[in-house]
Amino acid sequence: MEQNADQGGGKLKRTMKTRHLAMISLGGTLGTGLFVTSGATISQAGPMGALVAYAVMGMMVFFLMTSLGEMATNNPVSGSFSVYANDYVEPAFGFAMGWNYWFNWAITVAVEASTVGVVMSFWYPNIPTWIWSALVLTLITAINLMSAKTYGETEFWMSMVKVIAVLAFLAIGVLMIFGAFTYQPDVVRNLSAGGHHGFVGGINGILAVFMVAGFSFQGTELIGIAAGESENPSESIPKSIRQVFWRILLFYICSIFIIGAIIYYKDPNLLNASENNVAVSPFTLVFKRAGFAAAASLMNAVILTAVISSANSGVYASSRMLWSMGETGLAPKIFGKVNNRTGVPVPAVLATVFVGLLTFLTAILGPHVYYYLVAASGLSGFIAWMGIALSHYRFRRALVKQGYSTQNLKYHAKWFPVGPLLALALSIVVVLGQDLAAFRGSISQWNWEGIITTYMAIPLFFIFYFGYKWRHHSHVRALEEIDLGALTQKK
Repeated sequence: MEQNADQGGGKLKRTMKTRHLAMISLGGTLGTGLFVTSGATISQAGPMGALVAYAVMGMMVFFLMTSLGEMATNNPVSGSFSVYANDYVEPAFGFAMGWNYWFNWAITVAVEASTVGVVMSFWYPNIPTWIWSALVLTLITAINLMSAKTYGETEFWMSMVKVIAVLAFLAIGVLMIFGAFTYQPDVVRNLSAGGHHGFVGGINGILAVFMVAGFSFQGTELIGIAAGESENPSESIPKSIRQVFWRILLFYICSIFIIGAIIYYKDPNLLNASENNVAVSPFTLVFKRAGFAAAASLMNAVILTAVISSANSGVYASSRMLWSMGETGLAPKIFGKVNNRTGVPVPAVLATVFVGLLTFLTAILGPHVYYYLVAASGLSGFIAWMGIALSHYRFRRALVKQGYSTQNLKYHAKWFPVGPLLALALSIVVVLGQDLAAFRGSISQWNWEGIITTYMAIPLFFIFYFGYKWRHHSHVRALEEIDLGALTQKK
C-alpha cells in the first residue's frame, strides 16, 4: 500500500523499494570515473598508490554514508541534506546547502546531456551531437514526470547494466591474470610499476589520485535524497548502505587491481582515455587483450548507459532538493507543489530541466560560459559531504545534550565522533587540494583563471550562506533547541 511522505504538508509517495535505493546509490558511483578515468589514476600514482587512495576515500565515504543513514532513518525526508543542515545547524546553512546541491545537479544534467552527444558520435559521427542530447533530455524529463517508482525502476535496470559490465570485467581480468587467454600480462612488473613497489610519485601521486577518487565516489549520497520516498526507510536505508558500501569498494578496488596487473602504468592509453576516445578506456583495453573484437562498442554502450543514468539521477536529486526547499520556505512556494496523482513535484522537475537546458545551450552558443558554469558546480558534491558530516556531528551532540540515548536510534553510525570528523577533515583536504599548483610563486604569478574555475563553488556557497544570514538574521541553533524528530524516549 502506498504511503505519503508528509514533510510539511508534502505528498511525495513512498513507492521505492530497497532494491531501488541500493541500485540508485550504487549506480550513482559506477560511471565514467570508473569506466574511463580510472586508468589515469594508475599512471599518476602507480597501481598500489591508486589502491591506497581509493581505499582511504572509500573509508571516508563509508563514514559519510553511515552518518547520513543514521539521520535518514530517524527522519527520512527528501532533500535531506538541506533539511538536516537547517534543523541541526542553522537555517542559513540549510539554505546554502540546498541551493548548492540543486545547482550542482542541475548543471550536471546539462553536462551529461552534452556527453551523450559525444558518446553517440562513436557510432554516428555525421549526426549533430545536439540531437542526441535533446533526445536524452526529453527522455529523462518524461521518466521523472511519471513517478518516483518509474525513476527508481529505470535506474535499477540501468545500474544493472553497469554492474554486469563490471562483473564481466572482473571475471575476464582474473582469468587473464591466471593465463586463461592468449595475452599473458607481466603481472609482477605491472603491479610493482617496474620496480617502484607499485607507487609512482610518492605522496603527491597518491594525493593527486585522492582528488579523482573523491569525484568517482560522488553519488552515494543519493540514498539520502530518495529516503523520503522509500516504502520502509527504517529497514531499507540501513540495508542499502551496508550493501552499497561493500559493493562499491569491491568494484573499485578489484577493478583498479586488475587494470594495474594487466596494463603497465606507462601505457600512454591510460592517460588518454576520455568520453571522446572510448577505445582507450582501461576496460576496453582489457577486453581487447582478451580477444573481444567488439570491446569498444560494448564499453561505449555501457558508458552511454552510465551517462544517461547520471543525467536521470541529476533531475531526480535536484528536483527533490528544490521541492524540499519549497516546502520549508527556503525556495519559492510553487516548488513545493506536488501532483496528487503521481506524487511528482512537477514545478521542481521542470525548473531543473529548464536550467539544464539553458546550460546545455551555452555549450553550443557560448562554450566559455558553459565552461565556467561547469567549474562553478565542480566542488558542490564535496561541500554537500562536509554538510552531512557537520550536520551529523551536531545531531549527535544535541541528542546527548537533550538527554536522549543512542539506543533509541534505529540505525547507529560507526565510530562516532571519529567518523564524521574524519570525513569532514578529508573533504576539506580534497576541496583545498584541487589545484595547489595554481598557487605557486608570488600572488602576481598565481594562475588566477585556474583558481577561479577550480574553486568557484566555494565563494558561491558563502554568498548563499551570508546572503541568507544578512536578510533573515539567522543564528546557529542551540543544541537544546534542536528538533530531534522521531526520538521520543529518554534514558
